[in-house]
Amino acid sequence: MSSDRPEGRPEELRDELRELGRGMRVPYVDGATMAERVLAQIIAEAVPVPVAEPPGRGERVRAWARRRWRLLTAALSGLLVALVLTPPVRAAVVEWFDFGGVEVRYDPAASPPPGSPGAGPPGCPQGLTVAEAALRAGFGPVLPTGLGEPVAASVSADRRVLSVCWGKVRIDEFRATIDPLFHKTTPVPAAYTEVEGRTALWFPERHRLTLKLVDEAGRSYGHEVRSAGPTLLWQHGGLLTLRLEGVESMERAVKLAESAR
Repeated sequence: MSSDRPEGRPEELRDELRELGRGMRVPYVDGATMAERVLAQIIAEAVPVPVAEPPGRGERVRAWARRRWRLLTAALSGLLVALVLTPPVRAAVVEWFDFGGVEVRYDPAASPPPGSPGAGPPGCPQGLTVAEAALRAGFGPVLPTGLGEPVAASVSADRRVLSVCWGKVRIDEFRATIDPLFHKTTPVPAAYTEVEGRTALWFPERHRLTLKLVDEAGRSYGHEVRSAGPTLLWQHGGLLTLRLEGVESMERAVKLAESAR
C-alpha cells in the first residue's frame, strides 16, 4: 500500500528530534500546562519554507518532500496551540478530560441536582473504622493530617472506593483506572493547580457528581447522582486518585492534600 508520507531513515529522525530537544526553550504561558507550553514553543520557532530542488534529482526531491512534511506538521501543531491557548477553547478541553478514573465534563448550561447548599457531602454510612475500611478495600488510605481523627469510613460495594469522613468533609480514594468511576459535570471550568508538583484540578462551584455503581463481581447495575460541593482532585504517587470535598478554599484544600500521608 502506498503512503503520502515520505519515507526517511529512522536514525535521521531520531537524531533530529534529539537536537531539537537540546535547543528547545519552553516559554512561560500564564496558566498553561507543560504540554501547552511545549506546543507554544513549536509555533514560536521560526520554520523556514524550503525551496524546491530542480526535478530529476531523486535524493534532493525526497529530502525536500521530507522538509515539506515537517513544515506541514509544525503548521498544524501551531494551529492547535493557537486554539488550545484561546481561553474559551481551552476551557472546553476539560469536557473530555479523564483524570485517573474521573471523567470531567464542562457544560455552562449544567446545573447540579437539587440539594441543600450547606449540607456538605454525604457521610460514611457503613460507619467503619479506617482500619476496617482499609482491610475491606485492600489498600491503606492516604489521609491529611490537618483534619483530626476521622468520624467514620466506608467502602463501596465493589470494594474499589474507600471513603473517609470528618463531618462536612469527605475524601474518596481509589486506584487510578482507565475506566471512569466518577463523572463530574460542572457549569464552571475546573481550575488547574498542583499538589506536590503534580497536576490537580479544583472545582470551585457546586456540580453534578455521578458514581457508577458496580457489584462485587464487577457488574454495573446503575448510577448514583448527587450534588457535590467544592472539590480538589489529585493523584498520589501515580497510583491512587483522591477527591477531597467540603473544603471551601482551594489554598486550604491543597495544603491538606500535601499533608496527606
